Amino acid sequence: MGGFFRLKEHGTNVRTEIMAGLTTFMTMAYILAVNPSILGGAGLNVYSVFLATALAGGIFTIAMGLFANFPAALAPGMGLNAYFATTVLASKATNSPISPEMALTAVFISGIIFLILTITQVRQMLIVAVPDSLKHAITVGIGLFITIIGLKNSGIMTVGVESLNDIPKGTFTDVLGFETVLHMGSLESSSVYLTLIGVLLIAVLMVLRVPGAILFGIIGVTIIAIITGNVNVSETLKGQSWSPNFNELSFWDFDFKGVWHTGLISIIATFTFVELFDTFGTLVGTANRAGAMKDPEKGKKLVGKAMFVDAVGVSGGAMLGTSTVTAFVESSAGIAQGGRTGLTAVTTGVAFLAALFLWPLISLIPGSATAAALIIVGVLMVQSIKEIDFQDMVFAIPSFLTIALMPFTYNIANGVSAGIVSYVLLATVGNLSGKGKYKVHWLMWVLAILIIARYGWIGSQG
Repeated sequence: MGGFFRLKEHGTNVRTEIMAGLTTFMTMAYILAVNPSILGGAGLNVYSVFLATALAGGIFTIAMGLFANFPAALAPGMGLNAYFATTVLASKATNSPISPEMALTAVFISGIIFLILTITQVRQMLIVAVPDSLKHAITVGIGLFITIIGLKNSGIMTVGVESLNDIPKGTFTDVLGFETVLHMGSLESSSVYLTLIGVLLIAVLMVLRVPGAILFGIIGVTIIAIITGNVNVSETLKGQSWSPNFNELSFWDFDFKGVWHTGLISIIATFTFVELFDTFGTLVGTANRAGAMKDPEKGKKLVGKAMFVDAVGVSGGAMLGTSTVTAFVESSAGIAQGGRTGLTAVTTGVAFLAALFLWPLISLIPGSATAAALIIVGVLMVQSIKEIDFQDMVFAIPSFLTIALMPFTYNIANGVSAGIVSYVLLATVGNLSGKGKYKVHWLMWVLAILIIARYGWIGSQG
């Protein structure tokens, strides 16, 4: 084992690697409860999503350890699972509704594209093309997008509509400004006060720097919900089996015909585009923390292998029945505990597979507990805002539009699109006026033209 993972070369040992792997699992195990909660709301079977989440986390994290010898863990990513769910739900108000099967197909296709971009090195070119401020803005915007989902799901945020005209159910409707108001939810609601307790509990644990703070917060809220009678243990566990039932797994549950008829090209592009930057930042950051980038040449090869596994995981996760699988930034928790090799990842992956036998316990977790986790995850993602140059308007305005439009239009693609188009236009104006020298990569022009064509062809609600 020591020879295969080159433990001595990396200055570590078996015990340290195993403890690091378990630490990583503890910090990201919340996804086992949160992902089924999010995708279940979009029409997927909750238990099927749980199986897919545990299997994807296990299989592809182990693959990362064995193939790349890299201490990074993978699982269905936050942000893209929310985009997956809202894409399906929002489409129900259109003439071309998108089924969960179509959305899974879109993820699968994006994974194939992602794999091609990785093998052909175009992926690295795209990373260079997009300004750093815009990359960080995408992360911040997704963080706010996730937060607003947590606030809405918990009932902390409600939307009250009093319109002068009748509003048909399930339709996009333009109402006057004074007719739509965001409200604070009722504190008498059990979901609201349990979520608030969850946020406070996780926050305190994070201040105390407890590994797995989000997971322990979810467990704490679940216990409180059971004690207060908001979760009926006997009723919830009735008929539940501790052994995983793989017959319930939605394997290869695709609808290729429906994808082309519905026109999911922009959605496929969004899955691919957001995953490009999300994974790149995570893997490079993880490699830096693990000391792998001290030798730039070796570090580049290592990250290249990790990117390949990550790309395979996107399509592989869709085959299992879940949204985009990606590298988790929580991997840095294991690295902080001394993890330096693939043995850390293998340990985390084995823990995910072992979680397949814990469904009865996970089924007890109330929606308020996962909502609290979503809000805190938003906090972690918004931290990237400090990397944005808000002093230069060429970077500030596109970044702000990216951040604002994601939560306020409830769509990640709108934010990314606004950021790219506005940057290309403002940077070009700045260059032509002699007010600055801004780099506008030719790929940014291509993306901007495609985005304008997309909105011109499909429309803002397409």
